[in-house]
Amino acid sequence: MKTKVDGLARKVLTDPVNLLAFGFAAGLSPLAPGTVGSLLALPLAYATLEAGFAIQASVAAILVVSGVWICGESARRIGVHDHGGIVWDEIAAMYVTLLFAPPTIAAWALAFVAFRFFDIVKPWPIRDLDHRLGGGLGIMLDDLLAALYAVVFLGIYRWFTT
Repeated sequence: MKTKVDGLARKVLTDPVNLLAFGFAAGLSPLAPGTVGSLLALPLAYATLEAGFAIQASVAAILVVSGVWICGESARRIGVHDHGGIVWDEIAAMYVTLLFAPPTIAAWALAFVAFRFFDIVKPWPIRDLDHRLGGGLGIMLDDLLAALYAVVFLGIYRWFTT
């Protein structure tokens, strides 16, 4: 007997928009799909590390701007606003967070934990925006605010530890 997950997996794996939105199927993870999706930003950030900040900022802008459409369109196609498996927003926001972390394993690990913390807890005004804004912009914006919180946390941490 086919399950609802089988139907979702089929929709993700056979539709290029859903495949992107679900982080090349990372969002189909049965455990913590947002965390699994966030991990995809690490090799992307590492691959662009030597390109310089201007290129990295351009990559971030492309991820964010395209993510508004990709996330919104995927949500429309599967019929669920901000489905937990849509992880393009986590990928983009984690990439943005890493732009402001020193390129060390410890700093990136701290950036990852901080971003996931703020994305999961959703302190004010993230939770309000998450509930009020619809479409791709709403899906992207709450994660970008979590990235902003993580970047501020990293700055404060660096200030206290140097």
